Amino acid sequence: MNNDEQLSKEKDMHVVDHISELRKRLIWTAVVFILFLLLGFWFVKDIYYFFVQDLSFTLTVISPGEIIWIYFTMAMLVAAVGTIPFLSLQIWLFVKPGLTSREQKVSLSYIPAIFPLFIAGLVFGYYIFIRLILPFLLSLNDGMFTEMFTVDRYFKFLLNVTLPFGLFFEIPIVFMFLTSLGILTPAFLRKTRKYAYFILIIVGAAITPPDFIVQIVVAIPLIIIYEISVVLSGIVFRKKQEQHEAFMREEP
Repeated sequence: MNNDEQLSKEKDMHVVDHISELRKRLIWTAVVFILFLLLGFWFVKDIYYFFVQDLSFTLTVISPGEIIWIYFTMAMLVAAVGTIPFLSLQIWLFVKPGLTSREQKVSLSYIPAIFPLFIAGLVFGYYIFIRLILPFLLSLNDGMFTEMFTVDRYFKFLLNVTLPFGLFFEIPIVFMFLTSLGILTPAFLRKTRKYAYFILIIVGAAITPPDFIVQIVVAIPLIIIYEISVVLSGIVFRKKQEQHEAFMREEP
């Protein structure tokens, strides 16, 4: 067997090993997801009543399928939120062999913050929805229509508003992680700030009703999150530079 064939065989073995490792991680993640899904089914009524306790109207179902839909929606929400920390850990374990020891420590330190930031985003989105978006939409009625809100339409609209905030609140961690790997720099983030603002304003307008004040109220926190991300990226970048300079000074 010549060298080219040997290298090709070793490459194929590495690919198979990576696929096997990825499959193992996905299987464990699926197991955890199912466990949280069962937990969500167990507490589905408590979760549902939590979401409707602040409503001034009663939700309606117009088909038996909607009852099943709300059960699965509440359970899936619990499963998705509960699986996030475990999924993040599995992703880190999968990419760990390709990272240096310093990158492993730095990236691992970000994982504990993923879950609380996602929850904080959901809570913020829910508060914006209950306090600003929903009252504004109801005020447009002004006695013209008989209001009847179905379960599936209400919760689909609620999730369309709250879930993006959960993802937006992860931006600081993502930027810090990418900065620690050398993929992003604070200079690049500052240079592209105006484009980021434009995208965030568009997203804020897309998930809110067509009211200028509400859109501004939603866009401002998103811009603040971006600026916090830039600052945190700068801190990570400076520490990385200091460690690099210290390492270079230590070399004989």
